[in-house]
Amino acid sequence: MRLALFAPLRFLWEATRGHRLAPWRSEYLRWRVETYSGKRAETLTAPEILGFVWVSRWELLSYLAWIARLDREVHKRA
Repeated sequence: MRLALFAPLRFLWEATRGHRLAPWRSEYLRWRVETYSGKRAETLTAPEILGFVWVSRWELLSYLAWIARLDREVHKRA
């Protein structure tokens, strides 16, 4: 349960490495938004990324919960 609570923060921490004060500049985060939304990563602006995150917040939380479940499975087997 503890991992599930911190999964969103952990994902953001890892996804925004090198761009923690301006996460919309993270190449990885831009790539993930491009993959999910179909918008070109090179043309994404901060308001577009933040708007995408807000509109898709429930889907993103579901994704992060899935990541947390995978992480628990990995740690159980290790």
